[in-house]
Amino acid sequence: MAKFIVPKEIFYGLGSLENLKELKGKKAVIVIGGNSVRANGSLKRTEDFLKEAGISSVVFSGVEADPSIDTVKRGADFFIQEQPDVIVGLGGCSAIDAAKAMWVYYEYPESTLAELAAPFAVKKMRNKAYFVAVPSTSGTGTEITGLSVITDKEKGTKYPIVSHELTPDVAIVDGELCESMPAHVTANTGLDALSHGVEAYVSNIADRYNDSLAKGAIELVFENLPTAYTEPNNKEARQAMHDASCMAGMAFTNVWLGIVHSMSHQIGGTFGIPHGCGNAILMPNVARFNSKVTDKYEDLAALFEKSTSEDFAQEIEALRSKLGVVGSIKEYGVSQEEWDAKLDTLTENAMKDPCTLFNPRKPKFEEIKAIYQACYEGTKIDF
Repeated sequence: MAKFIVPKEIFYGLGSLENLKELKGKKAVIVIGGNSVRANGSLKRTEDFLKEAGISSVVFSGVEADPSIDTVKRGADFFIQEQPDVIVGLGGCSAIDAAKAMWVYYEYPESTLAELAAPFAVKKMRNKAYFVAVPSTSGTGTEITGLSVITDKEKGTKYPIVSHELTPDVAIVDGELCESMPAHVTANTGLDALSHGVEAYVSNIADRYNDSLAKGAIELVFENLPTAYTEPNNKEARQAMHDASCMAGMAFTNVWLGIVHSMSHQIGGTFGIPHGCGNAILMPNVARFNSKVTDKYEDLAALFEKSTSEDFAQEIEALRSKLGVVGSIKEYGVSQEEWDAKLDTLTENAMKDPCTLFNPRKPKFEEIKAIYQACYEGTKIDF
């Protein structure tokens, strides 16, 4: 027996932000990152629609890329001060992920990150507030998932908080909010969405419900990401990528992810490599590694009228190159000295990451380390 969990309500399509007018509540805290949602008018429109719903709102701003536990705790203190019954995460994945974690600390102030990082450790939520996610980037699918990734900057480690309790109550998937995304953000977030579709499709608990969503998301990314990258004002391509991100999110929140993410969490937290970029570097070699135990990469190759897992790995590499994303960790700018000093720790932490549990091929320490090394150098693995 299986269960399929998504938000209670999903509003999607160009202009769907106006569905905020249908929300119920008294007071909302809107969590944002920097100034982009102010500059493009999304914040003002969100505040206005909430006002029409009879909901007053205040803003917590300043969530950084790869949100830190310190920021999360500051936000939770703000929540405790303001006492909202609605929490709105507005913006990129960092703002929404941070808002989810703030929500946990608002409801359970004595929580610790180490405790929350254990799989499915979050206690029953919605005692004080419910959660609305409004993404302005098309990548993580965080608007649909029970996942929040928080960084402990002292340790240089990203901790995924994994629980269906974190699945938002309402998701609004409006491609109009994405038009101001810079090209490099479009590329990295789009490749992140691709990695979610691919890892969900090959998960060791994959099923036909989630396979259809994952495969559909993969097709949408390959068909629309190059257009969204080169034609930022193409609303149809923007909405298609937003839909792809959401569909991949639906799949992976139910069947989870694999070692692309286990490994990418570490290089992101340690070296500051953007998550989508890290995923794109790792994906081809992880596909080669996993292909020894699954034929699902061959299914994906068939989307391109090809037949092997290597064909599919090369399609990922071709898309990555077309989007101007680097092909190795060394090319990103990590020195040999830095790399050698951190490699064993990266490997240890990747082995402990919850995503490793759902990888189709159970990796050994030396195998993860060898994949890392190949991805550092930009070479192919063959084991």
